[in-house]
Amino acid sequence: MDTDEQILARLRTQVEKDEVRVTQHAHQEMVEEEISLNDIYEAVASARIVENYPEHRRGACCLIAGYTSNERPLHVVCTTGKPVLIIITAYEPKPPKWRTPFQREQGR
Repeated sequence: MDTDEQILARLRTQVEKDEVRVTQHAHQEMVEEEISLNDIYEAVASARIVENYPEHRRGACCLIAGYTSNERPLHVVCTTGKPVLIIITAYEPKPPKWRTPFQREQGR
């Protein structure tokens, strides 16, 4: 299994090469929360893996948290093992579900 650092390096390379696709669900969330693709690219550049789902039924994916250039925190759920980075969803982490961008509230 890849380490977090290996996964993040692969995701960043895919972003640098513009090997990225956005699902319809992610696009809807991006419109609703006013998140641009560039915002997602910036968040990936500074990201840490919050949760890793290597055995997900639709394929390996993870939840990453990062910041845009204007310090807006973003969560991005994306694939980790495909030749193209697929953005599954993106949103700004907020209470009551999230205490910080990297920590869920207890019991959630």
